[in-house]
Amino acid sequence: MQSLSVQSLSVQESTGRAPAPFPLREVMARFATGVVVLSVGGEHIHGMTANAFSSVSLDPPTVLCCVAHDAVMHRAIRSAGHFGVSVLGAGQEALARYFADKKRPLGPEQFDGLEWIAGPVTEAPLLQGATAWLECELSDSHDSGDHSIFVGDVVGATRAEGGSGLLFFEGAFRSIESSVEPEGA
Repeated sequence: MQSLSVQSLSVQESTGRAPAPFPLREVMARFATGVVVLSVGGEHIHGMTANAFSSVSLDPPTVLCCVAHDAVMHRAIRSAGHFGVSVLGAGQEALARYFADKKRPLGPEQFDGLEWIAGPVTEAPLLQGATAWLECELSDSHDSGDHSIFVGDVVGATRAEGGSGLLFFEGAFRSIESSVEPEGA
C-alpha cells in the first residue's frame, strides 16, 4: 500500500466558510478537463474558451457550461437563448488561447481568418478541426457565486472521425490520444 503525501492548502476549517479562491484554484488545477470554445451567432456573435463544461443527461440530451457574470459570453448566451460548442482537438491549443484572450477583437471580427461554419439550428459558429460540435438551446440557468450555470438542451450533435483531445491540467494544455477506433474503420 502506498502512502499519500498530503499538503494542506489552509482551508478555513474552523469558520465553516468555503475555501478561499486561491486554495480552491490550486485543488481544482488537479482535475483534468476537456477544452471547448463556446459560441453564439447572429447579432450577439461571440466565442469564448471554457473548461467548465459537462454533460448533464443523455435523455433528454443536456449539457451545462459555467460562465462568469462579467464575461461578454454571459450576456451573449442570455440574449441569444442558445449556444454552440466546439470540442477542441490536440492541435488546437493556439485557438484555445486565442478565444481566452480578452484583448482579441469582439463581434464578427474575432472570427476573421478562422475556418468555421454556422450551426444549422442556432447559427452559432462551429470551429473547423474540432473533434465534436454541439448546438444547444438554453433551457435553464442558475446563479452561483460569480458565475452562471447555463443548461442547454442539445439540438444538434456531430463528431469528427478520429482525432486526439485537448486537455487542461495543472494550468497547462495537454493532449490525449484516442485509443478507440471509429465505427466502420
